Amino acid sequence: MAFACTTSRAQMVAVSTDVLMDALQTPSVGAELVVCERSSISLNLFGNHNPWGKTMKIVGIQPEWRYYFSGRPMHRHFVGVGALGTQYDITWKGKVYDGYAVGLGLTFGYVIPLSSRVNIDLHAGVGLVAYRQKEYFESDNYDQDYSYGGTAQANASGYCLLPTRIGVSVVYILK
Repeated sequence: MAFACTTSRAQMVAVSTDVLMDALQTPSVGAELVVCERSSISLNLFGNHNPWGKTMKIVGIQPEWRYYFSGRPMHRHFVGVGALGTQYDITWKGKVYDGYAVGLGLTFGYVIPLSSRVNIDLHAGVGLVAYRQKEYFESDNYDQDYSYGGTAQANASGYCLLPTRIGVSVVYILK
């Protein structure tokens, strides 16, 4: 990243929220800082607790570095390299998934400027996600069936190729 920066100017700072995640009752907030003529870094936080009355809790963080092809940050086409870290406890169709996941991926997107301070950011990304979780049926006696030395252990782990970012964000440029 340091070699991608050739000149440094006054930094632009923006805050955002992902409208699609908000619609899915998973509030999100993000901040983006321009670090070079064509690139920026961002940090997005998201989480939920029992959306739609479903037993679910998710908390996550997504740092990302973006390169803008237009020569102007926060404008038009970009590609990003990002990471994902999340902790979750989800009950789905009688099965419980309680664990964490980490991943790395690529994001592609397009930023549409609506005014000098407001943008719409369309983005989609895919990445390799590794997970480690306790996976069991609600009726199981998990604490006894999957314990070692009195401590419940994760019984499922692996990795898979998953979407890491899909969304439409409303961005407000502060400076």
